[in-house]
Amino acid sequence: MERVLDWDTQLFEAIASEAYVDVRRRIFRQLLESAIFEKIVSVETVQLGKETLFILHGRDADGTPVTYNCRGGRRLTFGRIRLLADSVLRISKEGKKEADSIGQFLQEVIAFSGADPDKLSAFAEELERTFLNDTIAQHARKKSGERLHSRRGYDALETAAMDGHPYHPSYKSRIGFTPQDGLAYGPESGEGIRPYWIAIRREEAAMAISEGLAFHELWRSELGERQLNLFEERLLGEGMNLEQVALLPVHPWQWHNIAGPSLLHELRNRRIIPLGPSQDEYRPQQSIRTLANMSDAAKPYVKLSLSLLNTSSYRHIEPHYAAVAPAISAWLQQLVDSDPYLKHEARVILLKEFAGIGYDPVNRDSSIDKGLMEGALSCVWRERLEPHLLTDEQAAPFHALNALELDGTPFIDPWVQANGLQTWLTRLFETCVLPVVHLLVAHGVALESHAQNMVLIHHNGLPGRVALKDFHEDAMFCRSFLSNPDICPDFGGVHRVFAEAAPFKFFEQENVEPLRYLLLGALYCINLGELAMLLSDKYGYAETDFWALAAGTLEAHLRKFPELASRLEGLDVYAQTTRLEQLTKKRLFVSSEALMHEVPNPLHSASRGLASMNREREENLSC
Repeated sequence: MERVLDWDTQLFEAIASEAYVDVRRRIFRQLLESAIFEKIVSVETVQLGKETLFILHGRDADGTPVTYNCRGGRRLTFGRIRLLADSVLRISKEGKKEADSIGQFLQEVIAFSGADPDKLSAFAEELERTFLNDTIAQHARKKSGERLHSRRGYDALETAAMDGHPYHPSYKSRIGFTPQDGLAYGPESGEGIRPYWIAIRREEAAMAISEGLAFHELWRSELGERQLNLFEERLLGEGMNLEQVALLPVHPWQWHNIAGPSLLHELRNRRIIPLGPSQDEYRPQQSIRTLANMSDAAKPYVKLSLSLLNTSSYRHIEPHYAAVAPAISAWLQQLVDSDPYLKHEARVILLKEFAGIGYDPVNRDSSIDKGLMEGALSCVWRERLEPHLLTDEQAAPFHALNALELDGTPFIDPWVQANGLQTWLTRLFETCVLPVVHLLVAHGVALESHAQNMVLIHHNGLPGRVALKDFHEDAMFCRSFLSNPDICPDFGGVHRVFAEAAPFKFFEQENVEPLRYLLLGALYCINLGELAMLLSDKYGYAETDFWALAAGTLEAHLRKFPELASRLEGLDVYAQTTRLEQLTKKRLFVSSEALMHEVPNPLHSASRGLASMNREREENLSC
């Protein structure tokens, strides 16, 4: 009852607050930006000085024409659309007013775009839940008055920078959670979470651990001697021992709402044995399913399966991905260790995923709902960041670089003021961006380096190096482009799913184009692109200068490593256009393939500008 009352209080306070309007405007802005950018809707434009008026046509419930007008512009950064959040007006027979109903906009405009009705309905729910969840979160943040810079330590800042995906409109949907679940298990809550441990039969577990480590010692380290002994006693009471089982932590919400109720047959027949909650408390990161140990900062992160739809993706961990995690991390570390630039100059940190377990029953009669439970019980253990840091180093998640304090000041402002914008940005490109590009160009491996997968390591705000994470699902390569294909993991030998899969379904690609799309899409468009627009809007730093600097630091890197020039050319990162996934369109349209669209590449014009400057310099020198 106490939690229900607390929820009611927070809900009504939030709805009555300024956060309600701010969040509604943000969702509207991102929804319209993506709908225009991805060409989901036809749009009429009128130039109003430096601004563009975008006009979207639709029909109301009576079939009468209605329009939605919004102001903003198309940016140099990959042709992205950026609108003024308070500029969305609905114009109808009743008159003109600010648009205030997301559902009404979907029915009046998006419904006429050819969107699938069922998918449109599901997307509407994602947007409404995002509205609810973020209103509560932002109201709580404003009520606390806490500045992001007051948070000490990486994990605290990772949790506090709560704005979510800067492009996707359903950035905090959390479909599956009740609102009360979000209050209890979301990163904004500040409450501790105790994972629930279970034992599964080893023959029904996909499991792997890094060379030199042992699961028995991992469980001892995670649980402590006393709790591990208690679990062993429970197993012995069931006629089993540790050599016959795998111990698996489960998110408490997942256990109580999904796994436990769905595994009655397995529980009755002791195929799964419940053991009890962890003694340690954990705090969720922004991804919700990755937990940081609050009781012992030296213990690893645990990434747990959640049957949760968030930012339009289910947060399961397929057993084959859990099993392959240590092999991919070891491979990447081998590449870093073999490269003097990555190891000694860039000093790249890889937060290795050193162990993984997934519940993976094969060819056995079961009560399991395959659709519900596939990938629903898995854990990946990831190294903690703090042990990698030197005494004078601090860390910030990359998604915080685009965050604003409550007064609208950029989180990065103290660092920009102390170091100068040009110096700070140059260092960011040199220390954090170039290593990701170098790994691809020199070694042939692309990573999904969006903001949640990168950590800035800095010295009082001045970028020093980068930490990279989350490799087990998204590392990508083309075998012919690998610098050393002999050390590439044998994925088929790790798990049957990889052995039985059609060619090029998982990590390996047929050609290098998808590697380029991943680099430009994740790292340059969404990650750096948001920063480019932030610096333009808040500091007047032109996007042309941003992308010229991005291209310039890359060219300077090639002058240090001229042997990479032909490989970079083969990737064609300076192509006039690139392909991006249509994140909103895929929520609305039925398609058997990934929905992609061609967009302008700002590195293309920037590189041409650099080439022209170099020619002029050479001509002047010859004179």
